Amino acid sequence: MQHPDFLIDSQDKSLFIHNVNIAPLSKGITDDDLLYNASIAIENGDIVWLGKGKPPEQYSSFEQIDGSNQWLLPAFIDCHTHLVFAGSRAHEFEMRLTGKSYEEIANAGGGIVSTVRATREASEQELYELTTKRAFKWLAQGVATIEIKSGYGLDIESELKMLRVARRIGRDNAIDVATTFLGAHALPPEYKENPDAYIDLVCEEMLPAAAQEELVDAVDVFCESIGFDLAQTKRVLSKAKSLNLEVKAHVEQLSNLGGSELAAKLNALSVDHVEYLDEAGVKALALSGTVATLLPGAFYFLKETQKPPVQLLRQYNIPMAIATDFNPGSSPIASVQLMLNMACTFFALTPEEALLGVTKHAAQALGKEHSIGTIEVGKRAKLALWDIEHPRHLCYEFGISQPELMIV
Repeated sequence: MQHPDFLIDSQDKSLFIHNVNIAPLSKGITDDDLLYNASIAIENGDIVWLGKGKPPEQYSSFEQIDGSNQWLLPAFIDCHTHLVFAGSRAHEFEMRLTGKSYEEIANAGGGIVSTVRATREASEQELYELTTKRAFKWLAQGVATIEIKSGYGLDIESELKMLRVARRIGRDNAIDVATTFLGAHALPPEYKENPDAYIDLVCEEMLPAAAQEELVDAVDVFCESIGFDLAQTKRVLSKAKSLNLEVKAHVEQLSNLGGSELAAKLNALSVDHVEYLDEAGVKALALSGTVATLLPGAFYFLKETQKPPVQLLRQYNIPMAIATDFNPGSSPIASVQLMLNMACTFFALTPEEALLGVTKHAAQALGKEHSIGTIEVGKRAKLALWDIEHPRHLCYEFGISQPELMIV
């Protein structure tokens, strides 16, 4: 991927941005939280100073950038995607619109099996080229960090292939990538009648192989009635912990199996979807510090009606992240900005909560809160400059604003 014109690589550079309004997003977007007519100094990719008034003389030699009284925010983070896959399921979308059931589509060779088949057949280079094109779309919206899950290979060779592609995307391009092993995403056709044997394969061969190649930052499981039960989920996540890997989980999307409580007891970084999360699960999250990641794109695309318990999450001070869940089946929507709007309109988040959800709290969901997600001295300079009236504008309007400048 070539660096777009609006992107500046701050590594090995000394930059000073002045005449800029800054939303650090370490707290919120009230006037007390914002810095008007401020400046920021960046050296070798790190934020070394920010504030109002006359800057220290030592920064006068830095390369000067006029912020034109625009808004500087942390670059966005998409903390839940399935970006690496081959094939398309647009025809299934059309079939659903004509009244075909999920079972009918699956019996016709569709569903996740269709994506698994296409992903297994694609070469590593083909997957890399497909994913590179997709990743550029995120950069163009102000996203500098993205999580990519495996889970469409469902055998050792294909899962490792997906993770290698994800790692390569992060090495070769301007967007940082956190990799998540999701081998326990669904049952592959060859294990349809023997799910426990597949979990054996995941725990004893797939996951150790991925860890040995250092391809994985965290491990995820789809804990659901159409996925894997609590006992199977615990096996996979416990194996991950034994390999010193972080854990997270797809939980409470379609029913309440208690997956959030299990994940919280294992100190999961995040629990994702959580539409059917109850108060017992929320209390468990509060004890563990686990982030609740809300995925309004899947809620919208699947025409769901059960909403996440946002008021309970607020009551117990659970950090809420927002992500696209970009995937070919249930959320083929490549727009963090649209997720900001949907989180407000569908789930009744405030603009402040939504913006924190794609910055500070998204960083927590990836275990990266000490380096990214807010604008603070000592953190990495992952920043986006927007020509907007106020940060809340990014939640209100969709399809107009693009970053004027990104620093990564």
